[in-house]
Amino acid sequence: MSSEHPADLAARAAEQHVVVIGGGIGGLVAARECAKLGIRVTLLEAEAQLGGSIRSAELDGIVVDAGAESFATRGGHVRTLVDDLGLSDAVVAPEGGGAWLSGIPDAPDAPLPKGGLLGIPGNPFQEDVRAIIGWRGAWRAHLDRLRPPLTIGHERSLGKLVTTRMGARVRDRLVAPVTAGVYSAQPEDVDVDAAAPGLSAALTRVGSLSGAVLSLQGERAGKAPGAAVLGIDGGMGRLVDALRADLEKLGGDVRTGSRAVRLARDGEGWTVELAASAADAAGAAPAPDAEGELPSATPPSAPQEPPASDPLAATAVVVATAEPAARELLAPHLAGLSDPGAAPEIEIVTLLLDAPELDSAPRGSGVLTVPGSRTAKALTHSTAKWGWLRRAAAGRHIVRVSFGAQGEDAATASLDDAAAARLALSEASALLGVTLRPEQLRAAHRARFVQSQPTSLIGAAARRAAVRERVRETPRLAVVGAWLSGTGLAQVVPEAIAEAERLRGQLLWAR
Repeated sequence: MSSEHPADLAARAAEQHVVVIGGGIGGLVAARECAKLGIRVTLLEAEAQLGGSIRSAELDGIVVDAGAESFATRGGHVRTLVDDLGLSDAVVAPEGGGAWLSGIPDAPDAPLPKGGLLGIPGNPFQEDVRAIIGWRGAWRAHLDRLRPPLTIGHERSLGKLVTTRMGARVRDRLVAPVTAGVYSAQPEDVDVDAAAPGLSAALTRVGSLSGAVLSLQGERAGKAPGAAVLGIDGGMGRLVDALRADLEKLGGDVRTGSRAVRLARDGEGWTVELAASAADAAGAAPAPDAEGELPSATPPSAPQEPPASDPLAATAVVVATAEPAARELLAPHLAGLSDPGAAPEIEIVTLLLDAPELDSAPRGSGVLTVPGSRTAKALTHSTAKWGWLRRAAAGRHIVRVSFGAQGEDAATASLDDAAAARLALSEASALLGVTLRPEQLRAAHRARFVQSQPTSLIGAAARRAAVRERVRETPRLAVVGAWLSGTGLAQVVPEAIAEAERLRGQLLWAR
């Protein structure tokens, strides 16, 4: 490969045509990586807008994040991409203090204790821990210190591990709200080693779960400080815009409102069959009327299959859609691709409020709920968390209310937009501890997302590895996205880069 003449390599690249199906971050990154070497790239996105889980909305002239609002700093991959796209000066850290817990049985809402790991306390007698689990829970958790240590790998389930060692109150009141908020999953379904690398080894070494948490905290104390997540001034949508601009600068053809319906083999390459399918994009709900009521959404007309467009011939294909669409496209070509069942939908309702009583940020940056206590899973007080958004809101407040989790439908799923906004306002009022009136709601936006199975779930790694192996056995095919890499840009971005590099190798250097 090192002896390849640059002119020959460029000529071979110009002969290739990669079709990327899906315009989320994974698809955009993979398309850009291919285009960098001069490969002709066509990116297809069924929706009217690019971005996938990164979505922007406008509420009374204010641009807000309606989906992902930040990126994890671990690994440095996303920050490298942000810097490479010229957005370094726009990177910002969150503000607004820590999160609160709501729905604690027989106790008022309280701040999430400091110093824990996935909600597991290092010291169960710590005052902010006792405020949530009580003396009874603290003494039960202390028995962890008296129990024999576990052998590494003896217990994979986080929920079972925590309940056995520290009791149900730690599991229900501290760990469950965190796993529901972070993974949309119950603690029993979360793999200890995937969610908390090093915890099992530390437990075996130290002899107690609380001691293991303290040990891991000590190991991390010497590392360089920094926020676990960062955002972008003006919203994460700027990352999508920058990726699109750079891809088009490199010669990429970006087509929104274009849905791939079938993949077919064509010699060594592929044929991608299309249907011009501009999907209905979720828009901002209208402002309330004089009585504070939001008008009901107009029922959508019955869907009609549009006429097929001319198929695209491709030397290689990257499938970068959400899991249901990806499996439908891939099933005829990947033997044994199992059906995981219906993927749950998560909904985020964003509210613009004229509510001076929120100026004091009564619940810090947001609230996590004890599962079963509320219909909402979590709340983010966005104008308390992000300084750039607080300045843009000019005295008003923006709150995001999340609904839905693994194994359950979102409470808003059967509601129209107006009813979903009313429910979100009611939940926000309860979670923030402030009476919010309908007339204070100035605008609302509702977004739906297919929830990919988190990599932290037990068995998820093996299932993903099996799919990935079948993909790599299929020539000139790559698959990227959260359903294989895991949720979060810190996992999606490096996986998309690696898959694009593997595909480029097949096209340009395979003999």
